[in-house]
Amino acid sequence: MTDGPLIVQSDKTILLEVDHPLATEARHAIAAFAELERAPEHMHSYRLTPLGLWNARAAGLDAEQVLDTLLKYSRFPVPHALLIDVAETMSRYGRLRLEKDPVHGLVLRTDDYPVLEEVIRARKIEPLLGPRIDPMTVVVHASARGALKQLLLKIGWPAEDLAGYVDGTPHPVALLEEDWKLRPYQQLAVENFWAGGSGVVVLPCGAGKTLVGAAAMAFSGTTTLILVTNTVSARQWKEELLKRTSLTEAEIGEYSGAVKEVRPVTIATYQVLTMRRGGLYPHLELLDANNWGLIIYDEVHLLPAPIFRMTADLQARRRLGLTATLVREDGREGEVFSLIGPKRYDAPWKDIEAQGYIAPADCVEVRVDLPRDERMAYAMADDADKYRLCATSETKTAVVERLVKAHQGEQLLVIGQYIDQLDEIAERLDAPVIKGETSVKERQRLFGEFRNGTIHTLVVSKVANFSIDLPEASVAIQVSGSFGSRQEEAQRLGRLLRPKADGRSARFYTLVARDTLDQDFAAKRQRFLAEQGYAYRILDAKDIATTG
Repeated sequence: MTDGPLIVQSDKTILLEVDHPLATEARHAIAAFAELERAPEHMHSYRLTPLGLWNARAAGLDAEQVLDTLLKYSRFPVPHALLIDVAETMSRYGRLRLEKDPVHGLVLRTDDYPVLEEVIRARKIEPLLGPRIDPMTVVVHASARGALKQLLLKIGWPAEDLAGYVDGTPHPVALLEEDWKLRPYQQLAVENFWAGGSGVVVLPCGAGKTLVGAAAMAFSGTTTLILVTNTVSARQWKEELLKRTSLTEAEIGEYSGAVKEVRPVTIATYQVLTMRRGGLYPHLELLDANNWGLIIYDEVHLLPAPIFRMTADLQARRRLGLTATLVREDGREGEVFSLIGPKRYDAPWKDIEAQGYIAPADCVEVRVDLPRDERMAYAMADDADKYRLCATSETKTAVVERLVKAHQGEQLLVIGQYIDQLDEIAERLDAPVIKGETSVKERQRLFGEFRNGTIHTLVVSKVANFSIDLPEASVAIQVSGSFGSRQEEAQRLGRLLRPKADGRSARFYTLVARDTLDQDFAAKRQRFLAEQGYAYRILDAKDIATTG
């Protein structure tokens, strides 16, 4: 028995004592394979899941390393049954392998005869398979590669895909590393991705995920399809590729609602690919419009369902997913694992901060009291209306005004969920607002003026959650969010994490109505950032005048 910071329990939960001197070290070690569930002040609770363990296995961790970590940091003896369970769960990954056979094409192979016997008898799997070649090998219909991986994951036998990839049409891309160089973690991310063939790279916002994509393109030297969240993001990708690589304007196409260009490097929005007409997706033909050698999925945690369906048919092409957090609020992390690929590289936010590549951040939860009339309206409201009522409290608007005054002269974002609330705040601050109906041209103009300092304050809806590069922003005030969305909280903090020229910390305020659903959802949203080592200070709204 040691005086470690972890308590490992037989129900696969792990408790981490936050104030322990080894807490940070232990948190970093277990983050590779355990998922944070709750993060109250003193004791954080993690859970071991099969998907988390399989992701760790695919990223290069073996069971021995996981067990060593648990034994090293655990305060009490680790339950023997749990040690066995972890080892056996991790051993399931790769027991089945998808491989290329020179005679039969795509095959499913194993070194464990009973496992193959089990899966070929599964009702949904049987139609995807061809004849049995020998006791350890069965033919797989080439078109079923993605669907088979999804089903095998669901029944607890995730296959390692070693079947290789088509080369795609050659198209050389060179990195122009004249006044910049790939950072060591970016280089490692690309190498890990390439060694695995396909999969996901997880890096903090502001850590240069676009450069990882560009370096993967240079590695590949083929035509590339890049899928992004929106048109503003598409143009940022294009701008970055023109600046950082040998690609020219003529080689990069935009495929969005406004433009339909197919070029050796084509940047398409998720919206246009998932647009339906008569029950069909007319733009999915883009996927076959070129012999793509690489497909990059930006913000992979946001992939819409139709993109998963089409990705099931793209298993012969290399696929790179980029994200700041693999958390999906719809619980479809398994689909990312089986169809895009497992996690190949994951850099903890605090590690990148310690290296000076992203700004340190001070997270502050500001608690406000609802006035009596709002408190009564909240108490009497239907469940469906309760969150909106407390999240849009008039009290928050006054607090925003005080915070903006306290940070006068700094580049500041006010971020929220409800448009009428944002319109009112924008009017009170005499600041421009960017929302869904704001045209792409107008968004780009306002973002440009914010970057060059002409505008100091911007009010933005959730359209600015993702893929918007605002390196000058140093303060954000979140007035309302998408209920308990962990990934949204991470993305919003991420808007601030570009390093500041003067070395200042970023400041992230989240305004929360006390004793309401708003407070409950805020606690859920903060879980991912707590896992990354960010602690929220609690401040009462009455004390705001003294901050800054």
